[in-house]
Amino acid sequence: MRRAADRARGLWEVLAGSVSPFPTDGGVAVAVAPDSLLCPPGWVGVVELDGSALVTAPDDATAERVRVLTALGPGSRTDADVVRAHLPVTDVLGPARLAYLDAASLTTVELRTTPAAPAAGDAHPDLRDVVEVDASGPELRTLLDRVEPDDADESGVAELTSPAFALRRAGAVVAVAGFRAWPGDVAHLSVLTAPEVRGHGYGRLVARAATAAALDAGLLPQWRARVEASQRIARSLGYRDLGSQLSVRLG
Repeated sequence: MRRAADRARGLWEVLAGSVSPFPTDGGVAVAVAPDSLLCPPGWVGVVELDGSALVTAPDDATAERVRVLTALGPGSRTDADVVRAHLPVTDVLGPARLAYLDAASLTTVELRTTPAAPAAGDAHPDLRDVVEVDASGPELRTLLDRVEPDDADESGVAELTSPAFALRRAGAVVAVAGFRAWPGDVAHLSVLTAPEVRGHGYGRLVARAATAAALDAGLLPQWRARVEASQRIARSLGYRDLGSQLSVRLG
């Protein structure tokens, strides 16, 4: 897993604009990076991995202001309430947990769904029932249209660069997962399930298939999640939580 952690740090260095190496000693590096992809333009981005943090600021003046974060301990730097207590925050994105997985950690236990509301011809799918579908095809669009817009946006399923791994129920796709190619040979996982099957293991099955495909391609699977339900899926598959990401806008 150490190799995965090193690759994860390399990813965020690239997204920060390669303006500063990611610390590895529990420290905090603050860098001026107006083009940083750790956060929206003009914001402050904070990524913490294994207790060390990389902070990007849009200009020198902001960088000086956010150096106050260097006095905070691990976990506090991406805690929105703690950051608000030290800086004049006007808007927040996150925090989101960041988890990674290597081939040796991917679960090999048999995964099955649990009963959901009855449907015609329903069964309890397992990994053998996961199929590849067109990531830009009508089946995925139908699923996206069935869920709340915020859920669709949060999932990132509309932006897949991989094949889509799906489960059908009563002939319709009810769960899908895939990944987007990120710098540094990282596969950013995306998962979406229909409301009626949530909590029954469908998301875990398709995510397991997508994760295996990423590993087979030599990529590092990354799972970024804000909600606990998504984090539970990641843990069940063998992902290890390495840190978190927070973006803030200052007044």
